[in-house]
Amino acid sequence: MEKIFSTSLFLLWNIFMVAQNTGAISGNIIDQNTQEPLIGATVSIEETDLGTITEIDGSYRVEGIPVGSYNVTASYVGYKTLTLYNIVITSGNDNIINFKMEEETIEIEGAVVTTNRSISITTAENPNSIQRLSTEEIKANPGGNFDISRVVQSLPGVAGAIGVGGFRNDIIIRGGAPNENVYYLDGIEVPNINHFSTQGSAGGPQGMLNVSFIEGVTLSTSSMHARYDNALSSVFQFDQRTGNPDKFQGNFRVSSTEAALTLEGPIGEKITYLASARRSYLEFLFQAIDLPIRPNYWDFQYKVNYKINNKTSLNFIGLGSLDDFSFAVPKNTDPDKEYIIRSNPIINQWSYTTGVSLKHLVDGGFLNVALSRNMFENNLDKFADGNDGNEDFRTLKSESQEIENKLRVEMTRYNNKWKYSYGGSFQYVKYNNDYYNKLTEEIIDPASGQIIQPEIILDFNSAIDFTRMGFFGQVSRKFFNEKFNVSLGLRTDMNTFTNKGMNPLNTISYRLGVGFQVNNKWRLNASSGVYYKLPIYTILGYQDEAGNFVNKGNKYIQSFHCVVGTEFIPNPSLRFTLEGFYKNYNNYPVSVATGVSLANQGGDFGAIGVEDVASVGKGRTYGLEFFAQQKLTKNIFAVFSYTAYKSEFTGLDNSKYISSAWDYGHLISLNLGYKFKKNWEIGAKYRFAAGAPYTPYDMEASQLNYALTGSGVLDYSQLNQEQLPSFNQVDIRIDKKWNFKKVTFDLYLDVTNAFNMKQTAAPNFTFQRTEDGSDWLTTDGQPLSLDGSNAIPLILNNESRLITPSLGFIVEF
Repeated sequence: MEKIFSTSLFLLWNIFMVAQNTGAISGNIIDQNTQEPLIGATVSIEETDLGTITEIDGSYRVEGIPVGSYNVTASYVGYKTLTLYNIVITSGNDNIINFKMEEETIEIEGAVVTTNRSISITTAENPNSIQRLSTEEIKANPGGNFDISRVVQSLPGVAGAIGVGGFRNDIIIRGGAPNENVYYLDGIEVPNINHFSTQGSAGGPQGMLNVSFIEGVTLSTSSMHARYDNALSSVFQFDQRTGNPDKFQGNFRVSSTEAALTLEGPIGEKITYLASARRSYLEFLFQAIDLPIRPNYWDFQYKVNYKINNKTSLNFIGLGSLDDFSFAVPKNTDPDKEYIIRSNPIINQWSYTTGVSLKHLVDGGFLNVALSRNMFENNLDKFADGNDGNEDFRTLKSESQEIENKLRVEMTRYNNKWKYSYGGSFQYVKYNNDYYNKLTEEIIDPASGQIIQPEIILDFNSAIDFTRMGFFGQVSRKFFNEKFNVSLGLRTDMNTFTNKGMNPLNTISYRLGVGFQVNNKWRLNASSGVYYKLPIYTILGYQDEAGNFVNKGNKYIQSFHCVVGTEFIPNPSLRFTLEGFYKNYNNYPVSVATGVSLANQGGDFGAIGVEDVASVGKGRTYGLEFFAQQKLTKNIFAVFSYTAYKSEFTGLDNSKYISSAWDYGHLISLNLGYKFKKNWEIGAKYRFAAGAPYTPYDMEASQLNYALTGSGVLDYSQLNQEQLPSFNQVDIRIDKKWNFKKVTFDLYLDVTNAFNMKQTAAPNFTFQRTEDGSDWLTTDGQPLSLDGSNAIPLILNNESRLITPSLGFIVEF
């Protein structure tokens, strides 16, 4: 028995410990412009003697790499050296690392001294206002919780919806509204990347994308390529990697809020796959800490790559979600919990995007064809005073679907130093909304019999379908041995629904970018462009009492951008940028009822835009951004950004500019990380935003309507005239990895608001209730009157101090 026991221990030791110190990387190296594979390119692992060269199809594989973090460099004669930083090697999973290398112009007369500028991601088409995050930067971001929408808030000019508590993923780019951004997953547009999304916007409290799929995220906040439509502030490009072509592998992630499983591998010689599923258990956590909300979500993601031959490949992608947001009566109540129950709608959502894209290499370029379909169903229910399910108390019902079927065709060619692309997109759109919203009760003065307030109900069932189309062309070239580059793009968009939507002259827009390489370290750049966005579907589908689509006359929203900046790269791993920007808006939708620009909306749950609007609003945002980035060097990496800006919009009186809800003034983000020996890593992030503007309540109107709506009525005559205290937050993350034979165990602790700083959101209006929350307190001891005159108003300061630790682990196998 002793021998058997000893032998068993020896075998277990070998299984888990032998060869635990090595891993592998594999991938492909292609020409950035033509997508052709580069044969014989060299791949080297810095600070080791390990490396290899690419095969005839551009693929490579390096095995036996000691576990740890490395910078990996690709080089090829006639191409610029490219380094990818902070590549984490583990024994559990192979790391799939792909390179896109740019051809280098060589000066004939005399040698050209070049610097490795891998840290720079600017191109001739995007000379400025562009940032990129690697998958490791997303995973290791303190407070990010593997959520890409939160991680990008570390970048210059990017903020969240601080005024609603800082817990949502509403992405504010340079003072623009959350719905001014567009998202592309492997070239296929994904309208919604968040759970519990606000319809008409794009934010929500939790992101949907699985970081295990992501190769990198590129954010363009200006100088956006002409191929992209409907973007006023930014374009997010999420590049997914392919599944492991050599073997089956996967990972299982568990945190304090969710569990996720990802699997990948080959199917034969030509097909690879990635697939994942994630399930939250937030409802159990909130039940345990006696919060009244019960959020529950699932999401699913897949990618299948089929390499037909050396010239042609197909990608099949999919992303879907199931969301349910309901409420429960807390065991121990207080005014804040009672407010939550009565102010928010019950949400039941589901969404999906699925598509297939074909890439075919041609002489000097490539053809991309993408066919996709996305659908978003949003069901909202709300009942007065929390009487959920009782139709006599219903105040809101919305059963809405948004469906888009899309075809995109693009050709990109590179010839004699000229790069040009052209193409078009076609969409068939359907939008339905069965909508009921009781906005106000009829209130009659008992003494005079006069109507103090009329009953206002929106009740319609709309269904629209129409076609959207757009065409673009863009050309760029580098001159004088790549010292000077210029790019020019043109685009037009049309639709068959709005009154003048089929006139292509109304939406002709340009993109112009220039760059000048002063020397090996300094670069100057400038860009200008005009961008258009179709009003959101909730606006287009709104009907009045007679059944008329009153917003058909709305115009495309226009945004003009102008950016001037510089980039300084003193060494291959250190980068500084400084940019000044100006954006000007025209035709912004303004609420006819309130006179307020919809640019202020999108940070709450539910939907925006279901109302009569006029496209008469104007806006402007302008400011200065500074960014510094130190890639992994001597175990240290760091990112710092500072933005000073102003964001203003007009209402129906478009001569008066008023601070928008996103006019924070100053943004600061600092992210530091250090990698210790034995696979320990620690990171810290600090975020600051100057006080967010907010609008105070109309106390009289709030008292009249709170019992019905569950929230106060804002005094729009004082729009954004109040200001919250500054937002400060420090997040800390600690990781420790154990590498066994073919298995890696990663234990992490992520602490949000580690220093317990006070977070303040806009105050809430409510009525005082009895101690057990079962009824209203009134001034006369009688039941609450219809007009709320005997209620006791209460303003909730909406402040919190909450340290949120998240302990989790990842098993790679």
